[in-house]
Amino acid sequence: MIVTLDDFIREYKKIKAQGWIKTHRSGPTGVGKTLEDLSGIPENSRDEPDFGDYELKSCRLNSQSMLTMFTRAPQPLRSNTYLRKKYGYSSDAYDNNEKVLHSTLTAARFASISNTGNQLKIVCDNEKISIASATETENIYWTREALQKAFNKKYKNKFVYAKAENRGVGANEEFHFVEAYEVSGFDYDAMVSLLEQGKIFVDLRIGQYPDGRTHDHGTGFIIREADQPLLFKIRRQIV
Repeated sequence: MIVTLDDFIREYKKIKAQGWIKTHRSGPTGVGKTLEDLSGIPENSRDEPDFGDYELKSCRLNSQSMLTMFTRAPQPLRSNTYLRKKYGYSSDAYDNNEKVLHSTLTAARFASISNTGNQLKIVCDNEKISIASATETENIYWTREALQKAFNKKYKNKFVYAKAENRGVGANEEFHFVEAYEVSGFDYDAMVSLLEQGKIFVDLRIGQYPDGRTHDHGTGFIIREADQPLLFKIRRQIV
């Protein structure tokens, strides 16, 4: 039974030594299900630790899958309405002349906004990240404190991240669990660095209600699954 981190390390080394193991479930969640079964950790969909103080996360080493870390609307109030009206575009999904704005931004390069001729990107400094066009940096931003609050709300516990090589597909996929990391604590500077490298994206999802009012579907901060451990201040390889 796994209760402590040392218990997990001991069992994970045994699993690693087994080499290639056929998935216990086909699809994206197969890697997590397989590790849980092998380590005797019950499947847990609740936002609470899987053992001791830790949540267990698993991913494929070469995975290009993206996940939403958290959602957070920018400041100040009504920023999404401003962005939608200034940089958005008309959509056939609505029977009016109001605009929507769906675009995935990064700090590494400008993103073109549909057929509007507009371009947007993220710019970063020590205290906030902002949205900029090709001509100006808008007064629309997320502060360090706001991002830390959103991150800590989503990632309240300590984590163990297990990484596996994979081969095959579907029900015939196999995993070789090779690495594991203990991580905790939000690292704003690491987030800025990942934004500037184009490894974190800000996903604007600004729509409208039938009456034309702004409908914020949740501005998402997304990252490649395998890069997620890089966001944490404490990052220690344990296997």
